This record gives sequence, structure tokens and C-alpha cells, in this order.
Amino acid sequence: MAFRPFPGIITSMKEDVQSALFEGYTEPIRDMLWGHIYLTPALAALTESPPFMRLHRIMQLGPAFRVYPGASHTRASHSIGVYHLARRLLIHLAGEGADSWLTAGGVHSFLCAALLHDLGHFPYAHSLKELPLAEHEALTGNLISSEPVKSLVAAAGADPCLAAAIVNTAGHGSGEADGELAFYRRLLSGALDPDKLDYLSRDGRCCGVPYGAQDVDFILSRLHPHQKRGVDIDSRGIPAVESLLFSKYLMYRAVYWHKSVRSATAMIKKALAGGLQSRAIAAQELYGLDDQGLFALVRQRDCPLFGLAESVESGKLFAAAVEIPFEQTAHGKLLEFDKRSQLEEELAAELSPILGRSLEGNGLIIDLPEPVSFESGLFVTDEAREFSAGSSVFGGSALDAFVKSLRIIRVFVDPRHEENLRIHHESILRTTQKWLTL
Repeated sequence: MAFRPFPGIITSMKEDVQSALFEGYTEPIRDMLWGHIYLTPALAALTESPPFMRLHRIMQLGPAFRVYPGASHTRASHSIGVYHLARRLLIHLAGEGADSWLTAGGVHSFLCAALLHDLGHFPYAHSLKELPLAEHEALTGNLISSEPVKSLVAAAGADPCLAAAIVNTAGHGSGEADGELAFYRRLLSGALDPDKLDYLSRDGRCCGVPYGAQDVDFILSRLHPHQKRGVDIDSRGIPAVESLLFSKYLMYRAVYWHKSVRSATAMIKKALAGGLQSRAIAAQELYGLDDQGLFALVRQRDCPLFGLAESVESGKLFAAAVEIPFEQTAHGKLLEFDKRSQLEEELAAELSPILGRSLEGNGLIIDLPEPVSFESGLFVTDEAREFSAGSSVFGGSALDAFVKSLRIIRVFVDPRHEENLRIHHESILRTTQKWLTL
């Protein structure tokens, strides 16, 4: 039986919005995290389209299964979870007064955007970040605006252009958005968005760690709609925001940026960067691939660096030789990814004499995680001020400290050198620290 709201919520909502949120949700999906999730037949048809089916073949956390074997869940299960929380969020906000500016078409478009928000996502988690590729949000927008998804979205009562614009803020409907578009964008990407609420809870559950769990029922109860800001909270919701921020920090520290995950990510990234630079592959060939398709592609092409990807596939990850906290002033030369290959060759030449074996070629990789943000731009209604300026301990300086503690420079080297790394660790560390600050 589909979820039904309390009678008081029904009567407070406009009839067309009520219909869009509650009628026709007859198709159940059993989810390991949220239980039964109900879709309309038209939304269920979207989950059976070829672009969505690809998401079943992309693991949500890429190489994290090397550390946490349970981390084999997919982008598809996450996407369905995001849709579920997006619908719950809209039901709550509509009952709180958002029904005065919502429309049935907008509701359907937002739910489609939530379900399809990762449609253009690259394979192997975030290994392709920093490469000269289109943003996955732009690819998602293009897929929503193209067949077969376009007609399926329209059949679900949504506007394909609006659904695409909700996801792709830099393309479809870019510029100063207002009205429903601006409202839905802030709901889908904000401090307490359904994407974050699902992936933290789902990733933590599948990895078997306690850090990601969120009290979604309580969080939703403390949210209040605002036409321009999206959602506000009251002061009773501050602990829930603090929990989410700390959960995100812990998940990055323990899971997303675990050194083995960073090793595999760095190896894939270096292999594909070399393939793009040598034109062994073209950017367009990476769009629409799943995890196995990515490895199949590099096996078919000739590029010296593709051996790194094959090593990842066979489970032979590079070892961490050095870990150094990133300081932008001291280590600024590492920020430009396209120059990092030259820097890796220079550092390999510095370290090879210490190890007694050459690291030059593809034997050394410098990894610097991209900046991570901790969104806290919420307005606290009963304190009449921003969350970061309110009674929470998580002000700007605390969030800055989170980011600083997470960004670790790691130098990874071929695992054949692992024994020598232990023997000469202090010399390698001193040499690397000196070289990085030149």
C-alpha cells in the first residue's frame, strides 16, 4: 500500500499538488535502506530505460570495496533512494505551505530530476574528476533532453526541459534562476539535500561503519520551506545539521578518501589522463561507460599508462610512500593537474637514488584530493541568522579545519618498492617535503 499523509496535510495542499505527490504510486521497490519505495508506472518505466540501467553497472563507491567488501551498491540504488527522499521532502514542505508556489508539473519534474540526477555520472566513482571532460551534470541534462528519456519523462507528467535544468545548473536554464526552478535546485543541492541524506546513510550502512547514519525523520520535521532559499531550519534542527556535517567529515576520512581508495583513484586518473593526452582514447568514449566498460576500453587500446588501470583491475595498488598535510602556500605547484605528470617525473628522479631502483616512467603518482565543501548555508528561523553564525559550534573556522585535515598529499609508488619504502622512509619523507616546498 502506498504511503499516505496525515489528513491534515492533505487538506492543506492544493489539489493538483496533492494529486502529483500521492496518486498513482502503485509500483513498489524494496530498498535495503528505506524499505518500500513507491513509484508511478511512468517513473518505474524510467528505471527500466537503457541510460538508467547503466547505473546498475556502476558501483557507487568505485574501489572502496577493496577496503569495505560490502561497498558493492550501485548508482541505481542510490538514485532510487534520492527520489524517495525527494518525494518525502516535497510532501513535508507542501504541507508546510510550499503548495502555494508548487505546480503539479513542477513536482513531477523535480521527482524525475531526483531519480535521474546521476544519469550522466562517470564510471568508477570519482576517478575521472580533474580530467578534461564535460561535467556529469551536463551529461545528465543532455540525456534527460534526449530520447528515449525525454519521452519517458514527459509521460511521467514532467517537463523534460525543467527536469534537465534542475540538475544541470550550468547549462539548461543557466543564469539567474527564479520561481520553481530556483526552488527545486536548492532542494536537490543544498546543506540538507536528499542526495546527501541518501549517500551518507547508504554508504555507511554498506561499508559497515557507523558514521553515515542520519535521522531523516527528525531532519524533515525541522525543515521549513522558503521560496527563495529552498529550506530553512529551526534551532531544534541544528544538532541534525551538525550530525550531517560531522558524518560527512568522518566518511571522507574513513571511506571516501581512505589511502587505498585514493591509490586506485590516482592510478585510474593518471592512466586516463595519459590516454587522453596521447589520443589513445577520446573524451566522448568515456561518456556512457560503466565500470567494466571502462576497463574493457583500456584493454583494447595502446597506451603505456594503461597498465596502471589493468593493475587496479587485478588488485595491485600502488603503496603510499609519503603522506603530507596539504598547505596551499607551500604546495601550490600541485594544484594544476595538467602539470602534475612533469612534477611526478621530477620527484621520481629525486627518490630513485634513495630506493636504488628507478621510479621514472609510471612508477610514481602524486595524489592531491580535490577541495571538498561542507555546505552550511541554512537560515535558522527562530534565531533569525545563518546557521554558521548561530549557536552551532560549526562556524567557518571549524569547517575550514575539517577541509584542511582531510586534504593529504600522498605519493604512491609501484608496490615492488614497498620493502625499500619502509627501510628508507625517513629519507624519502625528508626529500619529498623539501622538493614539494621548492
